Amino acid sequence: MQQDYLPFRNTGYFSTLICDYLDQKSDLEQFYNRFPKLENFKAQIEEKQSSFPKSSREVLVSALKKHYKNSNISELTLQNIECLNSENTFTITTGHQLNLFTGPLYFLYKIVSAINLSTELKKEYPEFNFVPIYWMATEDHDFDEINYFNFKGKKFQWNRVASGAVGELSTEGLDEVLELFVQDLGTGKNADTLKELFKKAYLNHKNLADATRFLANELFLDYGLVIMDANDSDLKRLFMPFVETELRNQTSYHSVSKTNEALSSISEDYKIQVNPREINLFYITEDIRERIVFEDDVYKVLNTDIIWSLSEIQKVLLEHPERFSPNVIMRPLYQEVILPNLCYIGGGGELAYWFQLKAYFNEVAIPFPVLLLRNSVLIKTEKQAEKLQKLNISNEDLFLKRHSFINKKVRTISNIDIDFSIQKKYLQQQFEDLYQLAEQTDKSFLGAVKAQEVKQLKGLDALEKRLLKAQKKKLSNEVKRMTNIQNELFPNGNLQERNANFSEFYLEYGEQLIPYLIKNLKPLKGEFSIITI
Repeated sequence: MQQDYLPFRNTGYFSTLICDYLDQKSDLEQFYNRFPKLENFKAQIEEKQSSFPKSSREVLVSALKKHYKNSNISELTLQNIECLNSENTFTITTGHQLNLFTGPLYFLYKIVSAINLSTELKKEYPEFNFVPIYWMATEDHDFDEINYFNFKGKKFQWNRVASGAVGELSTEGLDEVLELFVQDLGTGKNADTLKELFKKAYLNHKNLADATRFLANELFLDYGLVIMDANDSDLKRLFMPFVETELRNQTSYHSVSKTNEALSSISEDYKIQVNPREINLFYITEDIRERIVFEDDVYKVLNTDIIWSLSEIQKVLLEHPERFSPNVIMRPLYQEVILPNLCYIGGGGELAYWFQLKAYFNEVAIPFPVLLLRNSVLIKTEKQAEKLQKLNISNEDLFLKRHSFINKKVRTISNIDIDFSIQKKYLQQQFEDLYQLAEQTDKSFLGAVKAQEVKQLKGLDALEKRLLKAQKKKLSNEVKRMTNIQNELFPNGNLQERNANFSEFYLEYGEQLIPYLIKNLKPLKGEFSIITI
């Protein structure tokens, strides 16, 4: 086994905002609470401990036990659920959509980050308990984002008509996906395990939420992971005061809009991830999940005939809190209201919208969690590592975009010098003499000298490109070998973790895959991991 690291900034796959956060740029301090360092969690614990009531813990534990009622729960997970009753127990949370068969590989890395950070915090603060949480996005409605997974370059898709919250979707029809998947899995112990796992998750459970809970529970059975489905009437009741404030005052809209302006004023490279609605709530029932809007002095549910006055919607909220669903702006607040949470672990895009929420949290007096960028990983097999070594391709080379990668490697392996820098420098020196001559004779001659310099430098650029193109053709076999290995590790020109599914690696490494990740990934390392298994 070999493990290397690369700064996130050097990969070229992470935004300026995230890289500046990791570098702890002072301009960003107003947008987060505490930077993810072990020593900073002491103050975070104290802040959360003083603000999270015992009654909320009781509701949380009761809801979790209800959700796990028919699950094969491990002793450690059961202990963690019971521990949440105690005022010295806190959560470390990550979240993910209900992607079919876990979706992209980084699903594993998110949860491994939460598990490992919980372990590190326990060592640092032994008087407290830390519970890793996987928050299932059961209330999402973006079915097209979750209805497929990739396996060895092939897309397996669940084709059906869907509406409403995805967690409630029936798993009917997934037997057809399994039938196609089995044809590509092959034979052997690991292939049989994957077939059985898919079957038990999706064919033995009636809805997508239950199927995903089973799948995540099976994969992380030994690590005490607690899986959260917040689409629950008792949990929503804890959130009712914040829903009512949103309906009355549109608090999140005003706070987040100001924060967006502040972020944009710091750097044009800081892209706004989400824009708030005036009301950031959905109304959900069995078949619908539609936005709530305030128009003409009444509350309406878009694309329906549902209309309420303020008193009427307050009555519905009181009687059916489960029908009110937070959107991307309010979901983080809901999470922090119902969990004794210290840290949220997410990808770059997720953290970017969390930075938009700090002022909103301050406004409603809820502690803002520590924000941690999840582990990111590139997995290489030993065979792939050997190929890379023979081709003299470094980790830094691998992360280059295709055009830059090929150009750099062709220049490196060519037996002639394709770099015309020396010639360009010599040409510029010759023109310096011409400029001096022009100064001494006729300054109107300067423009003609400059034009000729530009023309000849462009000519050298063109010659350099033609020579590079010729060398690419001459070295086409070497170029093909190099691009093939980059394609293997960066499918479709993207990060492996954003495209490949865990099943591809489970087929190779079996039940040792997750223990290996648990052992080797460091949640607070702050760099991209490149590992050879």
